[in-house]
Amino acid sequence: MNTAFLFPGQGSQEVGMLHNLPDDKMISDTICEASEILKEDVLTFDTDAKLSYTRCVQLALLIYGTAFSRFLKSNGVFPDITAGHSIGSFSAAVLSNALNFSDALKLVNLRGKLMENAYPSGYGMGVILGLSETRVSDIIKKIPSQKVYIANINTNNQIVLTGSISGIKIAFDMAKSIGCESTKILKVSVPSHCELLNKVSNELYKELNNVNINRPSIPYVGNYTSRVLLNKSQVLEELYKGVSNPVLWYDSCTLMYELGTKLFIELSPGQVLTNISSRLFPECRSISMAHTDIESALILYKRYI
Repeated sequence: MNTAFLFPGQGSQEVGMLHNLPDDKMISDTICEASEILKEDVLTFDTDAKLSYTRCVQLALLIYGTAFSRFLKSNGVFPDITAGHSIGSFSAAVLSNALNFSDALKLVNLRGKLMENAYPSGYGMGVILGLSETRVSDIIKKIPSQKVYIANINTNNQIVLTGSISGIKIAFDMAKSIGCESTKILKVSVPSHCELLNKVSNELYKELNNVNINRPSIPYVGNYTSRVLLNKSQVLEELYKGVSNPVLWYDSCTLMYELGTKLFIELSPGQVLTNISSRLFPECRSISMAHTDIESALILYKRYI
């Protein structure tokens, strides 16, 4: 399990991200394939205006991740294990052949629409740095009238909140009063990974039962359980429950490390996951393909296989 491919969640999107992919036939073919399946020009998804919509953000991240993973494999860089943060789990499902790309596009298209329609305004996500999950949980317990929940446990002291923006800001003030390092509202306009999206989760479950889900061809680590998904039922559970339950990224990364991962490759326009794995496992190598050329990636890959 030397090499892991990692796919990010919402908040990692960048204007022009699809246009900034490598100039390669594998990439352009994937872009064309996605446009044909969705019956729209997906290259319009990475404009500033379109990235204000949850649907476009999630589809852009899926397309980016799938295109880049195909590009890497065509150049001789192959994953031993994979995981995706939040919406990135769909890219990991495609990479591991648990889902085909066409079905993943249709599911993410639905997921994005359902999420943005559920809470059109006043909700979002924010991160607290420098406090443990226990201390953040204690803050939330003190503001029961606010709709605020823990969404992501990224590291032992990087905790993401979800819910009402007003409630998150109250939690931020309380976190600052007890010495957190920093707080930040994220580029996410929906309250992901909490009970507020139970209805979205239920709708996804119905649709997932209409698509073909396969046993993953390589180890695929889920967000919901932070365990390797071994069969169809576990993949299905990951993809529908993930939207309304916390992302256990710290546990997922720890599992990949314990299974022998030495090289973490993030397929993202940014480097959020790279920064996390670098801090967690400084003895390993973590890179983002947004800042690494294919020649350098191949050299690193050969060093660790």
